[in-house]
Amino acid sequence: MKITVELSDSEIKEICRVTGEKKKGPAIRRLLAELLMRKRRERLAQKFIDAEWGVELKGFEATEAADQAANQHDAERWRH
Repeated sequence: MKITVELSDSEIKEICRVTGEKKKGPAIRRLLAELLMRKRRERLAQKFIDAEWGVELKGFEATEAADQAANQHDAERWRH
């Protein structure tokens, strides 16, 4: 689908600079695609923040405790 939008020369130059594209059409397409991707990620992240979604990390606490014990052991070995 083609659309017509009015952008200033400075906006076009900045869009090209930010996207790394040299031509206007590809630069605008890339900018919009990246913005849409960012918005999708924000919506997904918000679902975790709002506790609408969650993740169960089985064994996380045990692994964390084992890592801390190993780090403590290593630290004591360095001191002696």
